[in-house]
Amino acid sequence: QVQLVESGGGLVQAGGSLRLSCAASGRTFSNYAMGWFRQAPGKEREVVAAISWNGGSTYYADSVKSRFTISRDNAKNTMYLQMNTLKPEDTAVYYCAARFGFGYSVAYSREVEYHYWGQGTQVTVSS
Repeated sequence: QVQLVESGGGLVQAGGSLRLSCAASGRTFSNYAMGWFRQAPGKEREVVAAISWNGGSTYYADSVKSRFTISRDNAKNTMYLQMNTLKPEDTAVYYCAARFGFGYSVAYSREVEYHYWGQGTQVTVSS
């Protein structure tokens, strides 16, 4: 089992920045590919960004490209999402997710590919 805990959410004005963290425990973090997803009220959960086990591959949804940056620190068992130039449409609950991915330089972008999920952290962007 992998336990995931998100933090760093909050209320920010449009144009501002936030940095989300996802702390992992339970298994060897560096064996797992990771992803960030979000779910806005009344909408389905969607991928935001993903990163391979070693950080060699990344994926970004078109809506966040050039504004968000995903990264990971395997020594700290933590993944990050730096969010800049935030927009009201970025308002959502943000979830981190994990799946075994050691040896595969793949950033998995589909929700069904992930096996472990955090509880989420709320991000609210005011206009």
